[in-house]
Amino acid sequence: MSEVETKVEEVKTTTAKKKRMSVKDLTTLGLLTGILLVMAFTPLGYFHTLGVDISLMMIPVAIGAMLMGPKAGAWLGFIFGATSFYQAVTGTSVFSATLFNISPVNTFLLCIPTRMLMGFVTGVIFLLVSKLDKKKTVCYFVGGFFAAFLNTVFFMATLILLFWNTEYIQGFNTAFGGVNPFLFVVMFVGVNGMLEWPASCIAGGVVSKAVSRTLYKKVV
Repeated sequence: MSEVETKVEEVKTTTAKKKRMSVKDLTTLGLLTGILLVMAFTPLGYFHTLGVDISLMMIPVAIGAMLMGPKAGAWLGFIFGATSFYQAVTGTSVFSATLFNISPVNTFLLCIPTRMLMGFVTGVIFLLVSKLDKKKTVCYFVGGFFAAFLNTVFFMATLILLFWNTEYIQGFNTAFGGVNPFLFVVMFVGVNGMLEWPASCIAGGVVSKAVSRTLYKKVV
């Protein structure tokens, strides 16, 4: 084998290793998956209300996305979305269950793809910001914030797109005085956003940074 062929093989081997998740990554991913499942079936994950549930499920998603990248974020987002859809099917969440009775397919699209996209995009944003953050501190809090922010944006945008003209959502809108979709979103998620966004920003940022610098022994 020539020297050129040898180098090509080395590059291929290195690329293949980068594509494969390490045992540490798989262990961390499994742990975060377990945490999401535990949170989903305890008050830690969802606080049920008459409207959109207040949730802290995006925090483990943010942590995974920042530690292991966008693909891990998408997987954890899938777990988050699957538990949300399960609550819609079983009637655990009044809001989601009502939407499920209106349209099971649209509720599936509302619960799962939105959370997968949130996890993936959070990972991408973290990678971009980490390149600009020389001290490698702000990027973790930015990632934590955007996980919650994007969860709200993607979920509510899909809700408006798929359920805006339903009698159920228009009932809420009537109570708000018949506002336009944008104001409806602002009013509907006001309390949720004030609780979820700072919680995810702080908890996601602190935990991700600590784990990254201890277990992973890296600054990004």
